Amino acid sequence: MADVILNLVNHSNFEKLVSMPLKELFQKVEDGSLRDYRPELDNRFHREFDVDLEGDILEWSDNNSDLIMSKTILSQSIKDSNIAELTILMAKWCSFSEWRCWDARLFLYVEPMLEYNISNTNDFLKFSLWEDFISSLSKTDKKSYSESVVLDWMNRREKLGETMEPSEDPRILPTMSSHSSTSELLHIFLNNLNSKNTSLLIGREYLEYELWSLNGDSLYDGERVFK
Repeated sequence: MADVILNLVNHSNFEKLVSMPLKELFQKVEDGSLRDYRPELDNRFHREFDVDLEGDILEWSDNNSDLIMSKTILSQSIKDSNIAELTILMAKWCSFSEWRCWDARLFLYVEPMLEYNISNTNDFLKFSLWEDFISSLSKTDKKSYSESVVLDWMNRREKLGETMEPSEDPRILPTMSSHSSTSELLHIFLNNLNSKNTSLLIGREYLEYELWSLNGDSLYDGERVFK
């Protein structure tokens, strides 16, 4: 199983970075001033560390030749995958919170709130699915949503003939607590996607760079990113 990864991105900061000539971008990484463009972390969540992303950006620079340093990343004549890789790093840099979950477990948190079934884990990469989910989530409070997730999980176990007695399975209560806390955090996370200046970066571990998206748009096409 792989984690689906969601990031809430400050879009205006992201636009500034992808509009920046690469020479200036890399210089700001080296002198530390790129941190001025990083939004404050929402302490209820995690995100990738500054030093790790800075290292990844500089490593990308070392691994890519034929760059025109006076131009932006979206103006480079290099592979789409290479453009997408650096653009993802910029989006993560502009993220103020990250939420991730095993793709198989996401069915428990998302499907009960939708009026249709999710056919496979690739559906979790579709921005339209998250739009539908957010719309449904807005109609319920955090506690009610969390309780519905736990009840749905219990029903799924019963249909599979699994016990719900803690005396028979010591993992029942810890798992129930995990579903409750994880779903509450998802509710909080997506409730923060309420600003025109906030975008949703969607990806997954081991996913090709070109298949990541920002509000459903590719990360290597300037016209789509900025539409």
